[in-house]
Amino acid sequence: MTTSALGARVADQDGPDAAGGDPAVKTKPLIIAAARAAVAAAGAGLAMVTMLVTVGWIAAPHPRLGLAGVLRTAAVLWLVAHHVGVQVTGAGRIGMLPLGLVLLPGVPLWWAGRAVVRGHIVAGPRQLLAAAFAVAVPYAVLAGILALASRSPLAAASVPQAVVAGFIVALVAAGLGAARAFAPWAHLGALMSARTRSVLVGTAATLAILAAAGTLATAMALASHLHQFSAVYGLLNPGAVGAGLLLLAQLAYLPNAMIWGIAYMLGPGFAVGTGTVVAPTGSVLGPLPAFPLLAAVPSGTHGSGPGWLTAVLLAIPYLAGAIGGLLVARLAPTRVLEAAPVRGFCCGALAGAVLGVLAAFAGGPLGDGRMSAVGPSAWQVAIVAALELGISAAVAAGAGNWWYARRHWTAEAALPSSRAAWPPARFARPEGFARRGAFPGPGIVPEPGREHDGGHVIYLDRWASDQDEPGPPRRSGGPADLP
Repeated sequence: MTTSALGARVADQDGPDAAGGDPAVKTKPLIIAAARAAVAAAGAGLAMVTMLVTVGWIAAPHPRLGLAGVLRTAAVLWLVAHHVGVQVTGAGRIGMLPLGLVLLPGVPLWWAGRAVVRGHIVAGPRQLLAAAFAVAVPYAVLAGILALASRSPLAAASVPQAVVAGFIVALVAAGLGAARAFAPWAHLGALMSARTRSVLVGTAATLAILAAAGTLATAMALASHLHQFSAVYGLLNPGAVGAGLLLLAQLAYLPNAMIWGIAYMLGPGFAVGTGTVVAPTGSVLGPLPAFPLLAAVPSGTHGSGPGWLTAVLLAIPYLAGAIGGLLVARLAPTRVLEAAPVRGFCCGALAGAVLGVLAAFAGGPLGDGRMSAVGPSAWQVAIVAALELGISAAVAAGAGNWWYARRHWTAEAALPSSRAAWPPARFARPEGFARRGAFPGPGIVPEPGREHDGGHVIYLDRWASDQDEPGPPRRSGGPADLP
């Protein structure tokens, strides 16, 4: 299926009333519609954050924080949702930000991309990319303006980082929404080659298994440290409204904790302050901030938990890589046996690169003091994950492809020798012989230089001239002359 066919199909499905029943919507310029969608997405995200900040201000009013301060705080938190660092007076730079807050701008931007595509006839990937850019550019400008407007003596967001982060978040979220509105994921995947699709599917499966394992490891750690978790809550004594807001903050930090769990299973672990490390072989910790999720951090210089549990956790990345490699071999088997391990390693290396990027965003500084290094090391996670996942995926892909080839492509060897050996693969059987139920004998070969003539193969009989010449004279006295 071609991209033009997909675009035509989506346009036919949308019909003239796809954008709220107004046929004139499709005639509006794409840039104007995308700018309106970007403003609407930014406004929706700001409205949700402002509501939460207002609830917290009402529950615990601050005499120095008026309505203007509430709006500035909401703008700063909206920028934090885009992973924009904030410089706080007296504390330093805050870069350890919750990844779960990305949903606040991500969901409105997803719908913005869908609305732009549904309101215009899109015929291919280039127009999809143009629609995503048309949403991302004005959105990034808005983020920069809000970063400037939200500056105060207490906190100031980075303006360049706001522009770059706003552009990237808008481009990814709006692009995914636009692609989903353009065609279903299965049809979009059909535009790629089978080998590329197999690598992407294997990478997605590997990351999904690691995400599930990291979430389960975090839940188990919280369950085993439930007493410390309750003690931190009692120490904070947030009250009813504060407890709800604190719960939302912990939910927003759960993706960070999941990535920390993956880094722990891979081996490098993570840090909670300078000079600290939390790894399967043991932990070296200092005083921790009073945040309930940090109560689940494993402690102990020789590891925590039984040895078999540590072995299982360390084996999960290899299992995830092997499953990804098997999917690579299953979706795109090849006769070239050495090609499958290469694609399997590419699957693991791509998953390692994604984990490295996620590790970089899952950590960051919490001030200029001892907590200036929090979270996993991005380059260590990327290298270790690429090696562990890549090697296990390569071995599994090679073994799976060999098993598939052994079962499906050795059937020719079981045929009778006369059928298996003839006709040779390099000689094409002409259509005329197929209709008559015959094919050339061993003395008939393709004529040099004329293998194809109008879709037919021209054959040359080397002994045709010998049949026209008279044979040697017969001698008398042979068995035919006997009475």
